[in-house]
Amino acid sequence: MTDAFQEIVETFEFLDDWEDRYRHVIELGKEMPPLDEALRVDATKVDGCASQVWIVPKIDGQGASGVFTFDGESDAMIVRGLIAILGALYNGQTLQQVVDTDAPAAFAQLGLDQHLSAQRSNGLRAMIARVQSVAQQGIAANS
Repeated sequence: MTDAFQEIVETFEFLDDWEDRYRHVIELGKEMPPLDEALRVDATKVDGCASQVWIVPKIDGQGASGVFTFDGESDAMIVRGLIAILGALYNGQTLQQVVDTDAPAAFAQLGLDQHLSAQRSNGLRAMIARVQSVAQQGIAANS
């Protein structure tokens, strides 16, 4: 688990009610730099999300030790925050670490698994699946 994600876990433990936690998620999304309009295309769009979501992965290096990062964007503020949390979980990890990360368990640490609507949960699963797929393809392409 990255330091950035651990920091989010600790902040969530400090915040008592869900209104504050949701506000924090939205703030995390607001802190993300906007995704260039030219990158908001069908190839980067995540299917399975009720809102518009784009994820643009980058891999530095080859094979399982290649370092994964991504930029993302959404037209929904809470989803933008979820993208920021995913970034905290995955960015800077090797492709193998990305594949080995149990994202649902990580989000369960935040309690988000119990407090997201069914649509948002489906969208989060779709975003995780996209990231995992990119990492797996990156490993396979260089094996």
